[in-house]
This record gives sequence, C-alpha cells and structure tokens, in this order.
Amino acid sequence: MLRTLADKVRPEHCAILIVDVQNDFCAEGGAMHREGRDLSQVKAMVPRLARLIEAARAAKVRCIWIRNVYNTGSNWYLSEVWLEHAQRRRQGAYISIPVCEPDAWNGDFYEIKPLAEEPIVTKHRYGAFESSDLDLVLRSQGIRTVVMTGVATNVCVETTARQAFLRDYYVVFTSDCTATYDQAAHDATLRNIDAFFGQVVSAEEIQACWEQEPARLRAVR
Repeated sequence: MLRTLADKVRPEHCAILIVDVQNDFCAEGGAMHREGRDLSQVKAMVPRLARLIEAARAAKVRCIWIRNVYNTGSNWYLSEVWLEHAQRRRQGAYISIPVCEPDAWNGDFYEIKPLAEEPIVTKHRYGAFESSDLDLVLRSQGIRTVVMTGVATNVCVETTARQAFLRDYYVVFTSDCTATYDQAAHDATLRNIDAFFGQVVSAEEIQACWEQEPARLRAVR
C-alpha cells in the first residue's frame, strides 16, 4: 500500500497524464474562446504545467499526453446524444464550431509539446480511458499512480481521474496544474476528488518528492 505522497509519485511506478492541453480549450481563437469562456485560469496554469513536465522528465517520470479528436469530416464520433446536449447547453461547440479536428490547428497541443518518445493517447469522450489504449499503456509500464494535469478540471480531467480510481490506480490530482473556465467549478472538483477519488496536492509538493529521490536511492543501496 502506498500511504505517502512520496511513495505514490516514485518515478518507477508514476506517470503524469497531460489532458487536453489543446488550442480549442486553451487558445484565443479556439472553440472555448469562441464560445465566450474565460481563458485566464487556463493561460495562467500552462506555464506551471510546463515546469512540472520538465521536473517529471528530469526525474524519469513517464509523461503521457491525452488529446481529443471530436469533429471530423463525417463526424463519426458525435452521437445523437452528444449532439443533443451540445444543441441544448453549448454556444456553438460541436455544431457550428468544430472542436479538436484531426491534423488541424484547433486540435494541436497548446504551448507545450510531447517529446518524440512520449506516448500520445487519443480519445473521443471526456474520459481518457474510454475506448482508448491508455490502460494498456499504463499497465505495460508498471504504472500504479497517475498525476492528473490539464484541462478542464471539472470535465475531462475529473472524468479521467474517476476512471483511474475505479481501475485501482492511485490518483494524485494537481490543484495548480489543472484549470477550467470557472473558479467555483475548479474548487468543487478539488473537494470532490480529495474526498472520494484521490489526493489533491500542489505541483510544488510533487516536485519536492522527486527532488528527494536521489537521496532516497542512495540510502537504500
């Protein structure tokens, strides 16, 4: 049993999931911006996430990138249930505003990019485990803990965190390397995750654990 944060985020069994940091969710001119959503929290978060990713790479923690593909030319992935909800609750997304098209600017990663050797998992729903090979990738690498980052806190990041917990992964959910378009929604997710699905911590707390790894390894030799 992994009882402490340091145990959970040990590089040999930890991966950081970078969820949906794509232009449509983060950039001016993207779908969320075109719908009138406030991008300020997202834009403030991305530099912190970039630093956490660099720390993860330095500690040999696996970085796994999650991206959405929704609208395609024939819209194979958009069911009538999805479109009904979009018509009822969205301000154009998925209908008049295509979201995360393949091989297009709106689906590209925003400001931060994967290295050539880092896997990219493609999804078509909020949860990254749904109809993807994420679980296979994680289990093939002996991953026990996922560190949750990205956007949106209360939608795709939260859904993926719940799915991970239900698959018996330890969930470490970053409070400051996730973001959404409404502070109250962000805060509600943090409370709910910490109560039922994982451990909410700051990026600084995680990085402090990774920085202690060399000393820990020397001590156990």
